Amino acid sequence: MIVFDDVSVTYRGGVQALKNVSLTIDDGELVVVVGLSGAGKSTLLRALNGLVPATSGSITVDGTEVVGASPKTMREIRSGIGMIFQTFNLVHRTTVMNNVLMGRLAKVPAWRSTLGIWGGEDREAAFQALERVGIVDKAYVRASNLSGGQQQRVGIARALAQEPSIMLADEPVAALDPVTTHQVMGDLQRINRELGITTLINLHFLDLARHYGRRLVGLRGGELVFDGDIAEVDDDTFRDIYGRAITPDDLLNESADA
Repeated sequence: MIVFDDVSVTYRGGVQALKNVSLTIDDGELVVVVGLSGAGKSTLLRALNGLVPATSGSITVDGTEVVGASPKTMREIRSGIGMIFQTFNLVHRTTVMNNVLMGRLAKVPAWRSTLGIWGGEDREAAFQALERVGIVDKAYVRASNLSGGQQQRVGIARALAQEPSIMLADEPVAALDPVTTHQVMGDLQRINRELGITTLINLHFLDLARHYGRRLVGLRGGELVFDGDIAEVDDDTFRDIYGRAITPDDLLNESADA
């Protein structure tokens, strides 16, 4: 279980990115977070894994406090949280397999990872992760030779290799074409259903949120303005979250046709 209790985040310069956010996410849920640029979506995810410190309030993961956690506790929390980035964050000069094995860093001594000495258990976990996203045949291809969609699948596999209980995806399809977008979103949805990994996904495209989400969280100006079942969401809900009319740029299908 993840609990945000009255959480605020203020950046240097006084910009308040989150304002008194309270939110509970149960084990195994898939939650889609939407909002305009600057609404606080990325801050919400990064506050959860301690990449951005909360200014006030409490964030707990399975009862362990994130806010003010010691470096040792923070490492333990992060070892159970897989992160998927918009820009993939791969090491392009090395192979897909080596990129996925980086997801095992928290599970092996530093000297082994530095020397590239990976055990059979680590390699098996990496292969299984690649199989789950359908690119095991690319295991020994340089990451730089992959398409954008394939690179993002490597990013998902790297997160899976951690064997996480939580997966955070920060705009994971923003740089992808529509067909690849649906493939990647399908991967994330299937992983959530089959493995029961609690999954939070920041999205811009509202039709994607409606199609793949189970629960929708809406942020506006750093505040939580909606939290509910995706089946109950309509266009008026999105207008309330965004504070304006929905445009074609907010929809993947209409943006693709433009």
